[in-house]
Amino acid sequence: MALEQTRVQIVPKPWGSTDLLPWSEAGHDGVAIGELWFQRRDPAAPEPALLLKLLFTQDALSIQVHPDDALAQALGQAHGKTEAWYILAATPEAMVGVGLTSVLTSEQLRCAIADGSITEHLQWRKAVKDDVIFVPAGTIHAIGAGLVLAEIQQRSDTTFRLFDHGRARELHIERGVAAAHAGPAENQAPPERLSDTRTLLVASPYFVLERLDLAAGSAWELDARHETWLVVIAGNAQLGPSQAGVGEGCFIEAQTMRIEAGRDGLTCLVAYEAAKPSHDLLRALAASAPASGNAAFQPPLPHPALAGPPIPVTEARP
Repeated sequence: MALEQTRVQIVPKPWGSTDLLPWSEAGHDGVAIGELWFQRRDPAAPEPALLLKLLFTQDALSIQVHPDDALAQALGQAHGKTEAWYILAATPEAMVGVGLTSVLTSEQLRCAIADGSITEHLQWRKAVKDDVIFVPAGTIHAIGAGLVLAEIQQRSDTTFRLFDHGRARELHIERGVAAAHAGPAENQAPPERLSDTRTLLVASPYFVLERLDLAAGSAWELDARHETWLVVIAGNAQLGPSQAGVGEGCFIEAQTMRIEAGRDGLTCLVAYEAAKPSHDLLRALAASAPASGNAAFQPPLPHPALAGPPIPVTEARP
């Protein structure tokens, strides 16, 4: 059983940003921050199956691909990496690339990587706020500049870079070609409204991603039977014992958590380890008294577990 506010790890990246507001006030000292990872409060806690993060892209990321479970295990990794993105903010020209425009043979893919034409083979699309993009393992993909997005993924950082815009970083051509499904992306199911408060964004064999939209002053019970991650993307709330605002999150497992939406309501992303949505995830409770979570709601306060600055990490993400 677990109910805890998450701690945040800072991951500098050459394509990252020095402006993380309003999502984070983490210091950067002029260093470009690419990712914020939501982690369990205790670093010695059992490793979760999923990883929730925020990405900030001032420049384009590499064109890349992740292995599936079978290939990852053949390479000595625990599992592959399937992921999903939720666009939190986007400049007018922001783009993402998911899948190729046509099927390429392995040799054609190698040639496209070698001469840089892989950028032309990638299926680019405009990215706008509230877009949801599912990226199964094996899908060649890229994230463009001018984006803030939330990502939920299998907990793996195994990434094969195929093209890196002239940056002096290692490419992984043979492993990338072996991992890639070198063709168009699979059709993605559109978001599905499950109730007045719940919207199903993605259901995959590894995780379910939902958006919750809770009215100001409303009270709820979230039943997290499996590993569950929550991040606030608008409004504020009392999440169990802690107050949380935009960019803050919590981890829950095998436990219920009371949610009291603040005076601006609450919109949050919830990701949990399951293959289909839980029918009993959210239950309405009696409305909160004003002193509990409505007119008297105060801005989020630091959780004791977050005392001190976030912990920087430098894992090699493209």
